[in-house]
Amino acid sequence: MYDVVASIVLYNSAANMVEKAIKSVLESPLNVKVYLVDNSPDDSLRTLNDIDRERIVYIHNGKNIGFGAAHNIAIRKSRTETKYNLILNGDVHFDRTVLPQIFDYMQQNGHVGQLGVKTLYPDGSLQYLCKMLPTPFDLIARRFIPGPLRGLFKQKLLRYEMRHRSYDNMMKIPNLSGCFMFIRASVLEEVEGFDENIFLYTEDVDLTRRIHSKYDTIYYPYATIYHEFAKGSYKSPVLLKHHIRSAIYYFNKWGWFIDKERSRINKMLI
Repeated sequence: MYDVVASIVLYNSAANMVEKAIKSVLESPLNVKVYLVDNSPDDSLRTLNDIDRERIVYIHNGKNIGFGAAHNIAIRKSRTETKYNLILNGDVHFDRTVLPQIFDYMQQNGHVGQLGVKTLYPDGSLQYLCKMLPTPFDLIARRFIPGPLRGLFKQKLLRYEMRHRSYDNMMKIPNLSGCFMFIRASVLEEVEGFDENIFLYTEDVDLTRRIHSKYDTIYYPYATIYHEFAKGSYKSPVLLKHHIRSAIYYFNKWGWFIDKERSRINKMLI
């Protein structure tokens, strides 16, 4: 039984960056394993398996099946292998103390189903990745309102990113970033993993929300990771299309303007 099984989804990824993510996991003193689930059309990233053939499993899908669906492959394969799953982006890295620290916290706090950690840019500045449950306005404003007009909605946008709370304190958060999701394996099985109807974007919001309805989902600021954070949908029309489709699906599922659970949870966060 592994302490932690990490899964990283690849799609024409930069091998040198993914290597840093893999080594961040493997250098932990815990008993760990890594699944690399490759959605790229070719298998040129298979060479990453050579880093550690005993603890890395490479799976090549040959087509882009989506972020959540690819992670679900690793989640299903590891169902009887581990106590905890780490959903990890390939552009994240951290030191060897992070996994033991959060593993111990989860072992001591059985009511916690999922944990996120303090996330910094490579230059050391903070990423505000704790969020309220989104309204349609939150997602539209963050993506489409031009800079000069953002000042009109500044306080609302800052509140959505929980900037009225201290990121140095632990918080119960219903919307944790998908770049680093440390989740109890039994909880992932209970909620049946990612919703595969979401191809890309909002899949982390949906998953954390479902876990939050049954367990505590905690922001844990005492462990730190570094995240490159490319904001792909701001640069690519194709990714933007996926973002819009995912948002439509999410709000069709949970509610657009009437979402009593969202209203209740967000009110508590304020």
